[in-house]
Amino acid sequence: MSLNAHLETLKKKHTDMSEAIEQAQRAPSMDGLEVVDMKKQKMRLKEEITRLSV
Repeated sequence: MSLNAHLETLKKKHTDMSEAIEQAQRAPSMDGLEVVDMKKQKMRLKEEITRLSV
């Protein structure tokens, strides 16, 4: 997998994670700890994207 393809995959996952977090925050039955975990995953994706983009 080329670097550009990998970056695009990471960006897609980051966008998907953003949408999932948004939906989870609107769901009354969603556990707050799960949302926190999702946000951490999103941050790790963002860090990886930044690291590879430099």
